[in-house]
Amino acid sequence: MTLVAERPDLSTARAGQNPARIEAETPSAALPPPLLRVSDLTLEYRTPERVVRATHRVGFDVYEADRFILLGPSGCGKSTLLKAIAGFIPPVEGSITLGGDVVRGPGPDRIVVFQEFDQLPPWKTVAQNVAFPLRAAGLVGRREAEARARHYIDKVGLTPFADSYPHQLSGGMKQRVAIARALATQPKVLLMDEPFAALDALTRRKMQEELLILWEEVRFTLLFVTHSIEEALVVGNRVALLSPHPGRVRGEYNCHEFDLTSVGSDVFQAAVQRLHSRLFETDPETSVPAAPAR
Repeated sequence: MTLVAERPDLSTARAGQNPARIEAETPSAALPPPLLRVSDLTLEYRTPERVVRATHRVGFDVYEADRFILLGPSGCGKSTLLKAIAGFIPPVEGSITLGGDVVRGPGPDRIVVFQEFDQLPPWKTVAQNVAFPLRAAGLVGRREAEARARHYIDKVGLTPFADSYPHQLSGGMKQRVAIARALATQPKVLLMDEPFAALDALTRRKMQEELLILWEEVRFTLLFVTHSIEEALVVGNRVALLSPHPGRVRGEYNCHEFDLTSVGSDVFQAAVQRLHSRLFETDPETSVPAAPAR
């Protein structure tokens, strides 16, 4: 994958100009080595009827402290791609490297936060839920696990609920516990699979705001999956746009100038429209043969 100094900037792209053309015109420059590199990655999974190709030769780089977004329609392989990066699905072709090492299976350097609320053992308190992975993986001792759990519980604003049980929390609070639990293990990459999709609009906006505040404090590396264009522009600083099934990268775009205060602006809405048009335009290059029957 060819790296460029800057991706197309959606906030400044000229109206009517092809974003791919902007990217092609951008000069190359030396960049630090990526933390996460996905190279020509093809992924497949089996159904009772056939083998389905989820992604086809996908490639992108994620740098330390990036908020990198995988944006695409339902069925484009976003979640499958995230699971492969987590180490749960082996590639058919291509490779995934983290810190220069090939990803060959799950590990504590990659933690996933899913969209389901009920990912917390109900018999454990908030503090016990956050500390549990640290103890189970043997990363630290009991006292250090408890101290680190309390630290990240405070970071997500749940100190008053540290001794509460999951059934006493709202959906948004449970998601904050899941984020605290993930960050407490101090992974190299935090993987989030549409974590706010099931929340109501107001809670979703609040969670997006809290995630960005937390990122400003901790500066973790984030790989975030969504099918919402608005969420991609708000949460991310870089967006990889995936084509409909099978997923291929149609382009990468800078969106670091947008935040929650940008949503009502003309520039933000124009960026949404440009991404929407690019997302669903007909592209002969995205047509690939079906996976062979096996």
